Formats: sequence, structure tokens, C-alpha cells
Amino acid sequence: MTAGLVSIDLGNLSEPATVLIERVSDAVGGIARPWQTRRVASAEADAQIILAEADVKATDIRRRAALRFVEEETRNQANIESITYQAIPHLSEDSNPGNVEDDFLRNFFDKCRLVSDEQMQDIWARILAGEANNPGKFSRKTINILEDMDNGDAELFSKLCCFVWRIHDTMTLLIADRMEIFERNGINVTSLADVESLGLIQTATFPYSLTNLPKQVFASYFERTVEITLKADAPADLEVGTVLLTRAGRQIGPMCQRKPIEDFFEVMCEKWEKDQRIESVRVLQ
Repeated sequence: MTAGLVSIDLGNLSEPATVLIERVSDAVGGIARPWQTRRVASAEADAQIILAEADVKATDIRRRAALRFVEEETRNQANIESITYQAIPHLSEDSNPGNVEDDFLRNFFDKCRLVSDEQMQDIWARILAGEANNPGKFSRKTINILEDMDNGDAELFSKLCCFVWRIHDTMTLLIADRMEIFERNGINVTSLADVESLGLIQTATFPYSLTNLPKQVFASYFERTVEITLKADAPADLEVGTVLLTRAGRQIGPMCQRKPIEDFFEVMCEKWEKDQRIESVRVLQ
């Protein structure tokens, strides 16, 4: 059965939500405005109307082609509307969808119109809301990378992002060799290579470092924070492992559903306590 288009009453929505729907409608075509109350009853019925208006003597192959076209466009429209409506709860009060560029919206929905998987739609919706909250936040390259991701890719990247800390206001993956906690949670050489092929991370033989840091560094893992004090005579650097998030990875990462890894906070604190360049490690919360 072909899915019908979604309709929604904009009267009960916030102003940012209303503006977002209007902007999407203007950029990619009608999207269930209040005065567009007609639903698509079925692709078959629309196909028959198209055929009757175009040529009552249409051949079977033309009839099938028209039917396929309407069915495909109905599914695409349903995906567009579903992603748009899922974005609404993620809009901030000061969101400004009116400043989102038409080019972004056209490219965005050209890439996501074929996406019907629930998990992938959720990521696309969060990105749409993120762009509405902060126009210009997401690059075209990031959208193109997301287009190439399927559900398995999203699950793997979400799993990897469970090892992300925020250090000195920077999203930082903390992945190192010879630590069993990564293997136990499905992160290995093969999975890292798969994510790297998507353009979300880059790996190195030797550890990366955050440089030019203050002597007191605050590192947060979900709701927990630790204060790291570097030694006065040590370089103002902090080693963060052999995997680095790319720009696209940093943009998509917060959109993924993730949860803290058991004991990972403690594992990293113990690792830092053994670092000769660190004076002290103090858990704040």
C-alpha cells in the first residue's frame, strides 16, 4: 500500500516550526500547508488522472511508468514531510529557519528524500533542526557524506561517538591502542577503517595531541567533568589518541543517539593520572 502524505495543523505550532515548514514548502514544493487539506488517496488514482489528461490511449508501458512515477514521488514526499516534522521538537526558541538558504534546503531534501529508515530519518531531522537553529552550521560536504550512510553506518558511527569527550570546548574522540574497553564495545581496526572510508574520521600511527592548551583543562564526558592540570614545565599539549573526527564527523556526531560507556570515564582518568606531563586529575562531578 502506498503511504499517504502527512497533513498538519500549523496553528498549534511555534513560530519557528511554522516558518520552517513554510521555508521547506517554498524551497522544495508544497508540504501539507493548512490550506492544502487534500491527501493523496493512492498513487494508482493519481496515475489514472495523469493518464486521462495526457492521453486516454496510453499504452500499458506508459501506464505502468506513470504509476511508478507517482508511487515513487509519493514515497519521496512522505519522507520529506516526515523528516521535516521530526525536526520540529529539536528547534530552539530563538531558531531562525527564515535564514536557511534555499540552496541548502534543495540539496538537503534532494539527498534525504529517499530515506525511509527511522534511525536515518532521525539524524536527518536533527541536522535540519540544527541548521534552522544556526544557519550555515552544516556544510554541503557533510550532507553529501550523510547521503552515503546507511543504517549500519549510522549505528557504527553512533557507537564510536560514545567515546567522544569535550575537551577545552572541542569534540574529541579518545581511542587508543591496547585498551580492551574499545574491543568490548565493537571498536576495532576494521570498524575504524569502515568509518574512515565514509570521511567521518582520520586515523594515524602515532597519537594526535590537542596543542596550546591552558595549564588547567576541563574535560567532560556526558554529564561528568574532570579538571586536568598540566605540569608547569611540560608542553601545553594533551594526547588524545590515534583517531580524529573530521569536520563532517564533528557535525554529524552530536546528531547521533549515543550513551556513556560503562567505566570509560574512570579508564580515561586513570590513564591521565599516569601521564608524566600531568600534575593532577580532579573529578568535579
